[in-house]
Amino acid sequence: MAARRNRNRQRRRRGRFGFLYKLLSFLVIFAAILVGCVVFFRVNEVIVTGNSRYSDQEVIAASGVELGDNLFLVNRPQTAQSILQQLPYVENAVPVHRLPDKVELHITECVPAAALRCEGSWWLLDPRGKLLEQGGKSIVGNLPVVRGLNPVEPAVGEWLKVDILEQTRLEGLQKLLTALDAREMAGGVTEFIDLSASNVIRFGYGEELTVAVPMEGDFALRVYSLQQTIETFAQQGETMTGTLELTYGDSEARLLTERWLPS
Repeated sequence: MAARRNRNRQRRRRGRFGFLYKLLSFLVIFAAILVGCVVFFRVNEVIVTGNSRYSDQEVIAASGVELGDNLFLVNRPQTAQSILQQLPYVENAVPVHRLPDKVELHITECVPAAALRCEGSWWLLDPRGKLLEQGGKSIVGNLPVVRGLNPVEPAVGEWLKVDILEQTRLEGLQKLLTALDAREMAGGVTEFIDLSASNVIRFGYGEELTVAVPMEGDFALRVYSLQQTIETFAQQGETMTGTLELTYGDSEARLLTERWLPS
């Protein structure tokens, strides 16, 4: 019996030492891998794609990524946020690790969709309502001018804010521009986007047409109806002039000969 107890004790000791040995081996291997990552996986190249407004150097500087940084310590969410904060024309930034020594920065840039004036300055905004740039009249170019909104504390890189009484108008503007952008029609909006009415948005389209849509509702459907109507006239070899009313029904469009223009 005594001999059996001794053998059991020895087995338990060997079991404990075996566990400790495995644990120590794991820690040694993990440490070796960690040291290898720190020593060998250094950033030797940063590649930028999708940029046109900003140079590669500007994007890299905004990202905070430097040559020699450890590849695995480059924080992708933090890098993307840094780019978005410093470069207002960037809509989206996606950093990607490329083993063994590269970081790729995939950039999507904003496109100005409209302009508006506030306290003597002009501001450009994208379809989502992000303020992209502040300057003089020269920055407006051929962009439509938004009427009927009064920005509150505008700042480059921030979202356009208005008084609560104008919030419905702002939301209507964002939804309209987003719907137009989705169908690649935002570039056809000209001259003005008038939000002064309580229930209708009017905007110039092309050279001689004003389009009227409800302030609220299914903007995707309205823009689709606009596209279909324009294509129908084009197929008939006719040019649309006057005022196109898309405010009556889901698919009903009425073309008035007299063109509505803001006073």
